[in-house]
Amino acid sequence: MNRPSAGESKGEELSRLAKRLTQREGTSETSLRKAVRAILFALLLLVSWSATLIFYPFPDRVAVIMGEPSLRDIKAPRQVTYISEVKTQEARLAAAAKVKDAYSAPDMESASKQIRALQNIADYITAIRSDLFTDPAQKLELLREIPGLELSNSSLTKVLELGEDEWQGVVAETLRVLDQVMREEIRSNQVIEARQRVQRTMTRALSAEQQAVVIGLSQSMLVANSFFDAKQTMADREAATSTIEALPWTIREGESLLREGEIVSDLALEKLKVLGLLDSGRQWQDSLGMILFSLIIVVVLSLYVARSQPLLLARPRRELLLVLTLIVVGVVARLAIPGHTLIPYLFPAAAVTMSIAILFDVQLAMVISAVVAITVGYNAGGSIELVVYALVGGMVGGLAIWHMDHISSFIRATAYIALTNVAVILAFRLNGHSHYDMVGLVQLLVMGLLNAIISASLALVAFSLIGRLFGITTSLQLLELAHPTHPLFRQLLIKAPGTYHHSLIVSNMSERAAEAIGADGLLARVGSYYHDVGKIARPYFFAENQTDGENPHDKLDPKTSAEIIIAHATEGYELASRYRLPDKVRDFIREHHGRCLVTYFYRRANQDGNGEANEDDFRYPGPKPQSRETAIVMLADSIEAWVRANRPSAQLEMERVIRRVINDRLVSGQLDECDLTLRDLDKIREAFVSVLQGVFHPRIQYPDRAPRRTAPESLPQHTEVEKAT
Repeated sequence: MNRPSAGESKGEELSRLAKRLTQREGTSETSLRKAVRAILFALLLLVSWSATLIFYPFPDRVAVIMGEPSLRDIKAPRQVTYISEVKTQEARLAAAAKVKDAYSAPDMESASKQIRALQNIADYITAIRSDLFTDPAQKLELLREIPGLELSNSSLTKVLELGEDEWQGVVAETLRVLDQVMREEIRSNQVIEARQRVQRTMTRALSAEQQAVVIGLSQSMLVANSFFDAKQTMADREAATSTIEALPWTIREGESLLREGEIVSDLALEKLKVLGLLDSGRQWQDSLGMILFSLIIVVVLSLYVARSQPLLLARPRRELLLVLTLIVVGVVARLAIPGHTLIPYLFPAAAVTMSIAILFDVQLAMVISAVVAITVGYNAGGSIELVVYALVGGMVGGLAIWHMDHISSFIRATAYIALTNVAVILAFRLNGHSHYDMVGLVQLLVMGLLNAIISASLALVAFSLIGRLFGITTSLQLLELAHPTHPLFRQLLIKAPGTYHHSLIVSNMSERAAEAIGADGLLARVGSYYHDVGKIARPYFFAENQTDGENPHDKLDPKTSAEIIIAHATEGYELASRYRLPDKVRDFIREHHGRCLVTYFYRRANQDGNGEANEDDFRYPGPKPQSRETAIVMLADSIEAWVRANRPSAQLEMERVIRRVINDRLVSGQLDECDLTLRDLDKIREAFVSVLQGVFHPRIQYPDRAPRRTAPESLPQHTEVEKAT
């Protein structure tokens, strides 16, 4: 045996050291990117909150929003004449609206094209008429197949029954009529009207049968020859608007600019700007205090996320969703709470906590609940009642919706939040008051009940829509994907029925195994449904879909066969992306074969090429399973295929096979990147055995009533797992 020299050993040691340093550098770069992204998101939140607080209008100024009702009556304090952009724009739009659409002149090339087409059809019909070897029924069928010819059966029959001279007269008259009508302007919406002119243009010298054929042929060939000219229309309208000069507008002193409840229009907003009635900002001390408040909240929240939620920093879309949620909370709280009595009790703080608990984590939801409560209290002028109201209601809502397993959980959460809101209101309003406003108390209690309904409704919307937009897979999405009427799942049933039934068995195995180890059973089931959708492209190259006994791989070289087998993972991922399946479901398609070797074709290639086959050409691109659920589906897929192909006759043999496949995947390193333990693998094996026993159990052989001929022997099946899958 050749031993490595000292130089070789030193070289290998240096190579390993360089590899470790490279890995550390890569890790450092990844950590740096995460830190930079987190800082940028924190700055975004800080700037957004600070800007919202700073630019909120002064109470003594007019605070109006375009398209929203005015909160009070506003009158002009003085007379002003100015150039109104709104009125000028309205006048220009009115002038442009009066300009009619421009159309091109009749296109003679279109007329020539239709006449040539009519001549070709007439020549073809003449050839059919003169064919002595075709019976009338066949001729009629040939006429029906002429593209663009829209004649009734009676007209087609008349075409065949006309004499030669009559037919030639029809052709000549049709060409003349078509040429004359197509010389006039025919727009796309005037084709029907043009067809009606055919009868008026046609000569009366022909017989009724000939006239009917001429009408049918001419109307079939009529098309539009004048088209909308967008460029000319735009030029005409620009010319019309250019003639309108800027319009002056006068605001009279004491003129009513807005009435309470009136919707704010462009003109009203323009008048307010001209008169200087809009908010002009705050003093620098106010702005500094608001920035400090925002900075404190952002810094504390950032430290918590960095220390207690490190996984959040590795998921940019979730991080962005959290930041956007907090920005929306800050903006809405600033716009809705200050200066109001009842509206603050409608602020849906619980909706934020519930959404975070569903889409992120319940611990993070509790912290966010505190942040939202502080924000509400700050905007309410430091009201401790509203802080407790928002905090307790939000925490109860988040805990009530945690581990949601059904849509009815939102109804239960609504009831809990309503009870909590009522309790907090009564605790503050009844404490230390011998006399209290009953009407006001009832109004607050109604606001508390409405708050619960609004919060649960918004959380349901977030659960249904926002999670999908940001790539967060929810249980509702998985339930929708599990429905057999999903278009992609139905395609699998129709185009690859064998794969469909294989996927059903794999889903039962995967769900049972996932539940046994505490993984997500629903995700494992849905991932199993779609893990083999790539086989839709070429279903008959896979054994479960070969019903006629013919194997197309027998006519291909091993490398081509392996490429087809391997391609179902990449093609399936592309197909799932086209149907917008969630990322978690698409991961099953890429990862369910990991980096496995297509052993059967690799061995064949080595036999054919004397052991010169490149192993990388016969290996799946991966990646290896990254989650417990995808790893379970990898094992279930391989085991189900092996058991289906070999049909073990005894339970011990089945258990031995399952154990061997699991050990093979474990030893080959396919499970290195997921969190499965040896104890988990043992539970998975037991779950697989219980499911497969129910599917592939032995059956009683019933005797035939009468002697029958022996059925031909079935073709031998390949027993390799890769050949079956």
